[in-house]
Amino acid sequence: MAAAAQIGVTGLAVMGRNLARNLARHGHTVAVHNRSQARTDALIAEHGSEGKFVPTSSTAEFVAVLELPRRIVIMVKAGAGTDAVIEELLPHLDPGDIVVDGGNALFTDTRRREAALRERGIHFVGAGISGGEEGALHGPSIMPGGSVAAYASLGPLLESIAATVDGVPCCVHVGPDGAGHFVKMVHNGIEYADMQLIAEAYDLLRQGLGSSPAELATVFTEWNAGDLESYLIEITAQVLGHVDAATGRPFVDVVVDQAEQKGTGRWTVQSALELGVPVTGIAEAVFARALSGAASQRAAAAGRLAGPPMSTRVTGARSGTLVEDVRQALYASKVVAYAQGFDQITAASAEYGWDIDRGAMATIWRGGCIIRARFLDRIRQAYDADPDLPSLLLDGYFAGAVAEAQDAWRRVVATAAEIGVPAPGFATALAYYDALRRDRLPATLVQGLRDLFGAHTYHRVDRPGSFHTVWAEDGREIDA
Repeated sequence: MAAAAQIGVTGLAVMGRNLARNLARHGHTVAVHNRSQARTDALIAEHGSEGKFVPTSSTAEFVAVLELPRRIVIMVKAGAGTDAVIEELLPHLDPGDIVVDGGNALFTDTRRREAALRERGIHFVGAGISGGEEGALHGPSIMPGGSVAAYASLGPLLESIAATVDGVPCCVHVGPDGAGHFVKMVHNGIEYADMQLIAEAYDLLRQGLGSSPAELATVFTEWNAGDLESYLIEITAQVLGHVDAATGRPFVDVVVDQAEQKGTGRWTVQSALELGVPVTGIAEAVFARALSGAASQRAAAAGRLAGPPMSTRVTGARSGTLVEDVRQALYASKVVAYAQGFDQITAASAEYGWDIDRGAMATIWRGGCIIRARFLDRIRQAYDADPDLPSLLLDGYFAGAVAEAQDAWRRVVATAAEIGVPAPGFATALAYYDALRRDRLPATLVQGLRDLFGAHTYHRVDRPGSFHTVWAEDGREIDA
């Protein structure tokens, strides 16, 4: 069969289907394949007029219609399914071909696959794709890893279908092997933190002021016109303003209060623990979802564990300033969450030799992706001005913005504790900020305790070396 397609997509569930349509709409000839032929047939029947598709019915036929070097995008559920598709493809591939995993794969799996295929002369690209089904169709943010040679062939196609901001495609080569999927993982972790903070802002205003969801939809709409402008703030207003057709009640009041998760947030926290990076905002968001799922525990505790009266409200002068205080606390806490995410990218880049450009990551997150926000331009500017910036919080703009917000931030955390509204995201972000700015932390005592019970040693501030105090004898200090 003569080669006819520039790129192929296998796996035609919603994301794969929409990505294939996006490619075809941009003038690329796209070979399509799915294990179930019905999905291939449905794509052609419903959307075949959108561009040039080459439908195929077998793996061999799918690979055969692709021009060399072959560029194949796998869009299946992460894990064993991806490995199975790769195994099906391998007998039909030649050295120089490019296989792209566009799913939410664990970056260590991507590193394993990239190394294995590299031995056979085949390029493997782990590409994070953010934006959901709408982004896949209309322009996602794309985070491809893999070799420079693979990106030279693949990049122009991906850049052509990515979202654009100020004429710049939201797609860039992230780095070798698993770098692309790692950055997408951290993106999703930040997304967890962002949504948790927004939920806490909603909860505090609803419980503290007695505001209705419709009233809070108006608040979030107003916030979206300022520094908090972002996709997540925009859709928060949409969700809060939605009324359930069946009951006439606010939509948020008919939804079960148990937040699900697919694993990327948990992976982010696990990776951060291994790298020794405190992503406390992301961790609290993951734990908050876990606690929301502990329905039986919460049901047993409701009404039995002591706390402020449920009727507690913010009254007096504070009620008039709470909305603005929460807005400022939300902004400051979001800055901390992003700063921690970029710290994790920095640590992984050093650990794995990826040489990731943090400013470029902020650039491609400005459009298409779920965490797109106005202040990503500020983040890009911060890293452009100082590529070695130790923390985003030390950039002049962000340091000033958080300092300006800190009084309101502290009032919000105190108010939440006073009226019994859980705000772990706000609280942990403030605690991280306060710890980061301290010249000395109580880790001094922790080190003393570790040395006493386990002879783990400690360092001194006045001379080099490791030391141990002989606690069980005369308390003398010895060189360790």
